[in-house]
Order: sequence, then C-alpha cells, then structure tokens
Amino acid sequence: MKNCLRFLSIVLIAIVLLPHGRLQAQSEHTKKLMDGAKKEGRVVWYTSMAIDTSKPLLDAFMKEYPFLKADLVRAGEEQLMTRILSEVRAGKWAFDSIATSAISTLVDRDLMAPYQFPERTAYMSEFKDSQGYWTAIYVNNLVLAYNTALVAPKDAPKTYSDLLDPKWKGKILMDSTDYDWFGTLITVWGREKAVKYMEALARQDIQWRRGHGLVAQLLAAGEAPLGWAYNFRIERMKKDGAPVEWVDTFAPIVATVNGIGLSAKPNHPNAARLLIDFALSKKGQQMIRGMRRIPARSDVEPLAPKMEQSKLNLKAVPKEVYLRLDDYAREFRKIFGL
Repeated sequence: MKNCLRFLSIVLIAIVLLPHGRLQAQSEHTKKLMDGAKKEGRVVWYTSMAIDTSKPLLDAFMKEYPFLKADLVRAGEEQLMTRILSEVRAGKWAFDSIATSAISTLVDRDLMAPYQFPERTAYMSEFKDSQGYWTAIYVNNLVLAYNTALVAPKDAPKTYSDLLDPKWKGKILMDSTDYDWFGTLITVWGREKAVKYMEALARQDIQWRRGHGLVAQLLAAGEAPLGWAYNFRIERMKKDGAPVEWVDTFAPIVATVNGIGLSAKPNHPNAARLLIDFALSKKGQQMIRGMRRIPARSDVEPLAPKMEQSKLNLKAVPKEVYLRLDDYAREFRKIFGL
C-alpha cells in the first residue's frame, strides 16, 4: 500500500510539473528572442495574405511587443515573388519573414532558413515542412459552391463528373487563374485523365472572372448558380444571410496552404522569430479564426463543423506544382481558350 501511494505521488508530481517545465522552456525561449528583438527594434514582413487579415494580425503582434515597429509589405503571389527575386538578385535582403502560399518555391531557391518554433507539434504534418522551413498560418480550400435560391441541395453537383452534365453549361463561374488547382489535379489523377476532364469542362462554357472573392459575390447575387470559391468565404457569407452553400464531397478538394517562414538572411532575426511564434500561437490562430479564415492549428476549431479538415478529402498544392506554375498556366489557358 505504501509503495502504491508513493507511486501515485510521483505520478501526480509529474503531471503538475510537466506543463510548468514546458511553459518555463517556452518562456526562456521567448525571453531570449525578446532580448534580441529589443536591440533590433523592427521587423519586415512580406505577405500575400489579404490586408484585412495580415494587418490586424500584425497590429496585435505589435501590441504584444510594443518595443517593435513592423513594416508590412503586402502584394499578390506573383508580384511578391517577382519583388523578392529582383531584390535578392540585386543583393538586397529586405524581408525578415514571409507568409505566402508559394513559400516552397523560396525554399527551393535557398531563400528561407529553417526555424523549429516551440509549438509545431500542434500542426498536422501536411501543414508544415518536415525540416522546419515553413508552417501553415491558414488553409484555403477551393470548393464548388452554389446559390441556394437557384439550386436545391439535392440537385447540387456532388462530384467533378457531375459538372459535365449539359444542364450546367454556361452556368459555372471560375477564377481565370486557377493554375494551381489545375496542376494539383494533374498530379492526383495523372496527366491523361486530368487533361481529358479539363477539355470536357471547357465545353461547358465556363463564365470566367478574376478572383475567388468576386466569384463568391456574383454567385450570391445570382449571376450564376454554381461557382468555385474558398469555403471560408462561403461560410462568412452564409452567416451574413447570403443564399450560398458549398459541397464537401468532391475528391480531392484542392487546398492552398499559406505558410510562414524565416528569411535565409534576416536583418532582424529575433523579431522575425517572435512574429512567426505569434502568428502560429494559439492566440494568433484564434485571431485567424475570428477573421473567418481556416486556422491551420489542430487545437483551434474551424468556423463550422463542416469545415473540419479531417472530414474532407483534401490535397494540398504540391511544391512541384508551384515550381512549374508557368507551364501549368500556359496549358490551362490553352485548354480553356483564355
């Protein structure tokens, strides 16, 4: 009995002390970064994240660390990549940290440094680089959505092949730059099957627009009954009373992962690591959720149960697609006559 009580005491002590030890280690890690960041005084963050997401996140970061000033450089994926490559060729390393869905292309060009932030275990393997070069801030799932005033749930397409039904001809809205979606389906289905499908889809007289946000807005306005949009945006619009819904049965649903990482040559390395830690912390990820996006962190609930990542047949855009994006873009435009 005495030995049993002694064993239970040891177990209870371990349970109490283990979280404290983790917190202490994390606190020491943060304190060390803070000491270095105070000397640096600034951080420069490049991102393709929408301004209504990136700026509030950065403002909250500066409130958390008021001794730091932060410069936000926000641009689209293509413009951001062009800017970075041009700066680096000129010998200028202006960014300390970057958040973009094309971050793997920067890793491939040796423009990123690995950083194993303390809480990476809270992220699924699909949402982080195995060597620590990046971790996802949020995920964009490209889904088929429909206007519920024009299409009954039972009649909505449930699979890719359903979209080829003649009744949907001229009634599908799409973003004219969905090259990564196209490339990902080629990697999943194989080139022959994917190209054959895209050629059939092209005969459906797709209604092209620029931007998934615009597609979602036009869909809600009734311009077309179907459209390809991000499910976080459809959920936002549903909560605001728009007549829209999305389909969760497509296989696969292509997911764009927006990852954050550390520059290979940061001018403010400690401040940059603090920013990464903040964006990926539970607090930062709850902010992402509060802005009605899909947080990548596993212990932060999505906007709606239907958006639970484990319940969807997701396929993240592979690095190889980004490396050959220009080729996929040319082929996409050729097939669809853009």
